Amino acid sequence: MEFIQIAAIVILLLGAFITDIKAQIIPNRLTASFFIAAFVYQFAMNGLEGAAAAAAGAAAGFVPLMLLHLAKGIGAGDVKLFGALGAWTGVLLVLQMMLYAILYAGVIGLFLILVNRPFGKRVTNGVSAFLTPGAGSKKQQWLQWSESGKKFPFMLAVAPAAVTVWSMFS
Repeated sequence: MEFIQIAAIVILLLGAFITDIKAQIIPNRLTASFFIAAFVYQFAMNGLEGAAAAAAGAAAGFVPLMLLHLAKGIGAGDVKLFGALGAWTGVLLVLQMMLYAILYAGVIGLFLILVNRPFGKRVTNGVSAFLTPGAGSKKQQWLQWSESGKKFPFMLAVAPAAVTVWSMFS
Protein backbone atom coordinates (compact mmCIF):
# COMPACT_ATOMS: atom_id res chain seq x y z
CA MET A 1 0.00 0.00 0.00
CA GLU A 2 1.36 3.41 -0.95
CA PHE A 3 1.91 6.39 1.33
CA ILE A 4 -0.98 8.37 -0.21
CA GLN A 5 -3.39 5.51 0.45
CA ILE A 6 -2.21 5.12 4.04
CA ALA A 7 -2.42 8.87 4.66
CA ALA A 8 -5.94 9.03 3.20
CA ILE A 9 -7.12 6.11 5.33
CA VAL A 10 -5.62 7.60 8.51
CA ILE A 11 -7.17 11.03 7.84
CA LEU A 12 -10.55 9.46 7.02
CA LEU A 13 -10.52 7.36 10.19
CA LEU A 14 -9.40 10.28 12.38
CA GLY A 15 -12.09 12.56 10.97
CA ALA A 16 -14.75 9.89 11.41
CA PHE A 17 -13.56 9.11 14.94
CA ILE A 18 -13.66 12.73 16.07
CA THR A 19 -17.09 13.48 14.63
CA ASP A 20 -18.59 10.17 15.76
CA ILE A 21 -17.37 10.62 19.34
CA LYS A 22 -18.47 14.27 19.51
CA ALA A 23 -21.83 14.09 17.78
CA GLN A 24 -22.46 10.41 16.96
CA ILE A 25 -22.50 11.23 13.27
CA ILE A 26 -20.09 10.71 10.40
CA PRO A 27 -20.74 13.52 7.91
CA ASN A 28 -21.57 12.73 4.29
CA ARG A 29 -19.08 15.34 3.12
CA LEU A 30 -16.31 13.35 4.80
CA THR A 31 -17.25 9.93 3.46
CA ALA A 32 -18.28 11.17 0.00
CA SER A 33 -15.11 13.20 -0.54
CA PHE A 34 -12.87 10.27 0.44
CA PHE A 35 -14.99 7.88 -1.65
CA ILE A 36 -14.58 10.06 -4.74
CA ALA A 37 -10.88 10.67 -4.02
CA ALA A 38 -10.30 6.91 -3.80
CA PHE A 39 -11.82 6.33 -7.22
CA VAL A 40 -9.83 9.19 -8.74
CA TYR A 41 -6.62 7.92 -7.16
CA GLN A 42 -7.20 4.29 -8.12
CA PHE A 43 -8.09 5.26 -11.70
CA ALA A 44 -5.06 7.58 -12.00
CA MET A 45 -2.69 4.93 -10.69
CA ASN A 46 -4.12 1.78 -12.31
CA GLY A 47 -6.65 2.84 -14.94
CA LEU A 48 -9.90 0.92 -15.31
CA GLU A 49 -8.48 -1.99 -13.34
CA GLY A 50 -7.89 0.36 -10.39
CA ALA A 51 -11.40 1.78 -10.67
CA ALA A 52 -12.80 -1.76 -10.73
CA ALA A 53 -10.78 -2.66 -7.62
CA ALA A 54 -12.08 0.47 -5.88
CA ALA A 55 -15.65 -0.46 -6.82
CA ALA A 56 -15.20 -4.01 -5.52
CA GLY A 57 -13.71 -2.74 -2.25
CA ALA A 58 -16.45 -0.16 -1.85
CA ALA A 59 -19.14 -2.80 -2.40
CA ALA A 60 -17.43 -5.17 0.05
CA GLY A 61 -17.44 -2.45 2.69
CA PHE A 62 -20.89 -1.08 1.93
CA VAL A 63 -23.20 -4.04 1.27
CA PRO A 64 -22.74 -6.14 4.45
CA LEU A 65 -22.96 -3.10 6.69
CA MET A 66 -26.03 -1.85 4.84
CA LEU A 67 -27.74 -5.05 5.96
CA LEU A 68 -26.64 -4.32 9.53
CA HIS A 69 -27.95 -0.76 9.16
CA LEU A 70 -31.32 -1.99 7.92
CA ALA A 71 -31.51 -4.16 11.04
CA LYS A 72 -30.91 -0.95 13.09
CA GLY A 73 -27.50 -2.21 14.23
CA ILE A 74 -25.39 0.73 13.04
CA GLY A 75 -25.86 4.18 11.56
CA ALA A 76 -25.77 5.06 7.87
CA GLY A 77 -22.56 7.04 8.32
CA ASP A 78 -20.76 3.86 9.37
CA VAL A 79 -21.99 2.12 6.23
CA LYS A 80 -20.74 4.93 4.01
CA LEU A 81 -17.45 5.05 5.93
CA PHE A 82 -16.77 1.40 5.17
CA GLY A 83 -17.70 1.96 1.54
CA ALA A 84 -15.08 4.72 1.33
CA LEU A 85 -12.55 2.62 3.26
CA GLY A 86 -13.12 -0.27 0.88
CA ALA A 87 -12.48 1.96 -2.12
CA TRP A 88 -9.09 2.85 -0.62
CA THR A 89 -8.08 -0.51 0.85
CA GLY A 90 -9.65 -3.13 -1.41
CA VAL A 91 -11.83 -6.10 -0.58
CA LEU A 92 -9.58 -8.11 1.73
CA LEU A 93 -8.57 -5.32 4.12
CA VAL A 94 -12.02 -3.78 4.41
CA LEU A 95 -13.57 -7.17 5.17
CA GLN A 96 -10.96 -7.86 7.82
CA MET A 97 -11.46 -4.43 9.36
CA MET A 98 -15.22 -5.02 9.35
CA LEU A 99 -14.86 -8.40 11.05
CA TYR A 100 -12.66 -6.99 13.81
CA ALA A 101 -14.88 -3.92 14.24
CA ILE A 102 -17.94 -6.13 14.73
CA LEU A 103 -16.03 -8.30 17.22
CA TYR A 104 -14.81 -5.26 19.16
CA ALA A 105 -18.32 -3.79 19.11
CA GLY A 106 -19.63 -7.02 20.62
CA VAL A 107 -17.07 -6.81 23.43
CA ILE A 108 -17.95 -3.16 24.08
CA GLY A 109 -21.66 -4.00 24.05
CA LEU A 110 -21.19 -6.84 26.54
CA PHE A 111 -19.14 -4.55 28.77
CA LEU A 112 -21.86 -1.89 28.70
CA ILE A 113 -24.51 -4.47 29.54
CA LEU A 114 -22.45 -5.74 32.47
CA VAL A 115 -21.72 -2.32 33.95
CA ASN A 116 -25.38 -1.34 33.71
CA ARG A 117 -26.59 -4.25 35.81
CA PRO A 118 -27.19 -3.36 39.47
CA PHE A 119 -23.86 -4.81 40.68
CA GLY A 120 -22.01 -3.28 37.74
CA LYS A 121 -23.55 0.13 38.44
CA ARG A 122 -22.31 0.03 42.02
CA VAL A 123 -18.83 -0.94 40.91
CA THR A 124 -18.61 1.68 38.15
CA ASN A 125 -20.01 4.40 40.42
CA GLY A 126 -17.34 3.53 42.97
CA VAL A 127 -14.59 3.47 40.35
CA SER A 128 -15.87 6.72 38.85
CA ALA A 129 -15.90 8.40 42.26
CA PHE A 130 -12.37 7.13 42.90
CA LEU A 131 -11.00 8.25 39.52
CA THR A 132 -12.77 11.61 39.47
CA PRO A 133 -12.80 12.93 43.04
CA GLY A 134 -15.62 15.37 43.69
CA ALA A 135 -17.68 14.03 40.82
CA GLY A 136 -19.75 11.86 43.16
CA SER A 137 -21.96 9.48 41.24
CA LYS A 138 -21.69 11.45 38.00
CA LYS A 139 -21.60 8.88 35.20
CA GLN A 140 -19.16 8.82 32.34
CA GLN A 141 -20.48 9.51 28.83
CA TRP A 142 -19.88 5.91 27.69
CA LEU A 143 -22.23 4.68 30.40
CA GLN A 144 -24.86 7.26 29.49
CA TRP A 145 -24.89 6.04 25.88
CA SER A 146 -26.10 2.61 26.86
CA GLU A 147 -28.50 3.77 29.58
CA SER A 148 -30.19 6.29 27.31
CA GLY A 149 -30.92 3.59 24.75
CA LYS A 150 -28.52 5.20 22.27
CA LYS A 151 -26.00 3.10 20.45
CA PHE A 152 -22.38 3.79 21.32
CA PRO A 153 -20.27 5.35 18.57
CA PHE A 154 -19.21 2.49 16.30
CA MET A 155 -15.86 4.24 15.82
CA LEU A 156 -14.98 3.03 19.33
CA ALA A 157 -14.83 -0.41 17.71
CA VAL A 158 -13.55 0.64 14.28
CA ALA A 159 -10.44 2.37 15.66
CA PRO A 160 -9.03 -0.71 17.41
CA ALA A 161 -10.08 -2.83 14.42
CA ALA A 162 -8.03 -0.59 12.11
CA VAL A 163 -5.03 -0.85 14.44
CA THR A 164 -5.42 -4.64 14.60
CA VAL A 165 -5.56 -5.03 10.82
CA TRP A 166 -2.74 -2.53 10.37
CA SER A 167 -0.52 -4.44 12.80
CA MET A 168 -1.18 -7.68 10.92
CA PHE A 169 0.12 -6.22 7.63
CA SER A 170 3.03 -4.10 8.80
